[in-house]
Amino acid sequence: MIRKAALLAVLSAALLAPMVAATPSTAATKASRQTLAVSISSITPEVPKSQTDVIKFTGTVRNDTGTPMSALRVRLRYTQQKFTDRVTMAAYQSDQNPATLPPSVSFSSAMDLPPLAAGAQARWEFTATPVQLGYRSFGVYPVAVDVAQNNVPITTAQRTYLTYAPPTEPKLPRNPLAIALPVIDQPHRATDDALFVDEKLSEAIADRGRLADLATIAQSAPKAVTWFVDPALLDDLNTMTKGYRVKTEDDEEERPGSAEAATWLTTMRTALAASPVVAVPYADPDVAALAHRGLDTQTNRAIELAGQVARALLNRNAETTTNWPPAGLLDADALDLLSVSSQKVDRVLLDSTNLPPEPPVAFTPDAASTLDSVNGPVTALVADAELSRLFEPTAPTSVLLSTQRFIAETAMIAAEAGQTTPRSLVVAPSRRWDPNPTLVTALLKVAGRLPWLQMTNLDSIKPGKAPVPRAGLTYTDKDRHEELTGKYLAPVKEVGSQAQLTSLITSDGTRSSFDAAVLRTASSAWRNGTRAGRAVTNLVRTAVTARIDKVQITGTGPDRPRTLAGTNGVVPISVKNSLSTPVSLYIDVKSNNPNLLQVNFSQEEPLPIGGGQSGTVQVPMNATTTTSGDATVTVQLKTREGLPYGEPQRLTIRTTGYTGIALVIVGAALTVMLAAVVTRVLRRRSERKLARAAKSRESETV
Repeated sequence: MIRKAALLAVLSAALLAPMVAATPSTAATKASRQTLAVSISSITPEVPKSQTDVIKFTGTVRNDTGTPMSALRVRLRYTQQKFTDRVTMAAYQSDQNPATLPPSVSFSSAMDLPPLAAGAQARWEFTATPVQLGYRSFGVYPVAVDVAQNNVPITTAQRTYLTYAPPTEPKLPRNPLAIALPVIDQPHRATDDALFVDEKLSEAIADRGRLADLATIAQSAPKAVTWFVDPALLDDLNTMTKGYRVKTEDDEEERPGSAEAATWLTTMRTALAASPVVAVPYADPDVAALAHRGLDTQTNRAIELAGQVARALLNRNAETTTNWPPAGLLDADALDLLSVSSQKVDRVLLDSTNLPPEPPVAFTPDAASTLDSVNGPVTALVADAELSRLFEPTAPTSVLLSTQRFIAETAMIAAEAGQTTPRSLVVAPSRRWDPNPTLVTALLKVAGRLPWLQMTNLDSIKPGKAPVPRAGLTYTDKDRHEELTGKYLAPVKEVGSQAQLTSLITSDGTRSSFDAAVLRTASSAWRNGTRAGRAVTNLVRTAVTARIDKVQITGTGPDRPRTLAGTNGVVPISVKNSLSTPVSLYIDVKSNNPNLLQVNFSQEEPLPIGGGQSGTVQVPMNATTTTSGDATVTVQLKTREGLPYGEPQRLTIRTTGYTGIALVIVGAALTVMLAAVVTRVLRRRSERKLARAAKSRESETV
């Protein structure tokens, strides 16, 4: 046990610590700095609450130097000076200077280790009470462990925090904490058929895959956690359950229905049945880029489709009125675009850099704020950067160190000067994170049992009566540079326009079957993979072109001329519908040689054509010369809105110059024939009269 008398030794040792740290070391000691590792395995209780609580620190020292080591001593380093704010906590954690460690300690808080052979490991343990550590009030205190050889430090210290929370303190407010966890991937199909562009999704749902880890977290997560799910991912997995194909370099390979995909979907449906679920726009499109490049309709359609798919495949209560933009960043244009969508987005989840306090504050501001959009006020929820990073550490760390840091951060927020009412907090790791299930589960559990936190769902976080003033949406040139570029989106816009034509000619005016496919091409996943995004765009373009080509004008080409018999007449033009569904369209015909041929055609009603059938219109034409020859006309199919459908086709019209003479000859022949008929009728009448007269004379004679 650490005795009270040791505290005086601690204070005096603090003055010597910089000198001790600077003592010259041998070459062997220098070599061992990187290969003798000390770690903290446990701290119990995680939050001591009583002056007499016995705090146990345990850990290990491992000798990876390759040679035996002796005269080793593990030292517990601490101080009774607590942190004053979160900034000093962060500085302490990132600082690797031994001189800034808590003071060196007395013999009672140091432990001699037996000689360690190469590769060997030894356990260490310290116990102390808050009184012995000098803790007198609520706060977060620095703790560290290092190893010395002959009293010379030879390892990088393992730093952590210890939060002391005695019940005698004034009662702290319970800050609402909302945790948003993303289930977002990249598109793995181009069109809605069963052809996948890669095998990454099957890998992600396999054991130790990213999505498998998310399912593990979902099964034990508190029901207050809010889940942001991309319905395009659900769509892809649902397709996999029925059998699918994978595109290879030169061909396609068949795959049977995936039992793993079915299991994953079932697991998530069950785990999230009672949890708040937000459907991000279908395929997670780059909303800011779409707003800046004039593709406004795609965002609205992505939100509509997201709700439909998420409710059908995951959670019938999935909502779409909350939006989490890519990277948590948007500007006024993107906000306006979201606010006027048919689903009326009224809440956005943002990165802390996107909506900073103005002027800067020395405390943690409330997460909720209000933004003005073209469609009225929108609630902005700002994620706490440090708390979010703890759920997704950028460097390897232990579960213990992360949970101790989380406890310390949230305790410091609760104790910040000037806080008299609860202050909302939001946690949101990056959208395509690769979580550690053990770490995330541990953080969720500890968040649920800390007395200064109240776990809640994201929807319950609302702006307070006196929110901290913020600078407004801060969207930098660097943020704009991260978007999908205009060069990338130009073919996306073109493909989207062509895809829309396929719905405009349907008889019932249904939506394009390529809506989801086009949205996949605009996914924010392609920000860091434009090559893959372009490949998906090309596949969608090919499919759209093939669909458009199924409705075509027949009998085209210079070797298949149409004949106009005479200076005027009609030419039939036929359209073949090779689709299984009926279509309805207009046909526009223009003469390319008006000095030879004129077209007098105006279609008042659309031409309906059944699935697998052909339709024909009779187009009146006039030849402007009596000589025979060829002229061409351009025929363009059009939608009801007058938009061109498919490529224009040229037809050759052959006119004959003898038609006028032929009509004279036919007229003369008809006259001769009529005269002959009249003569014959008159002759027959004369013969009948003569016969009746002869018969009358015979009667008189008798």
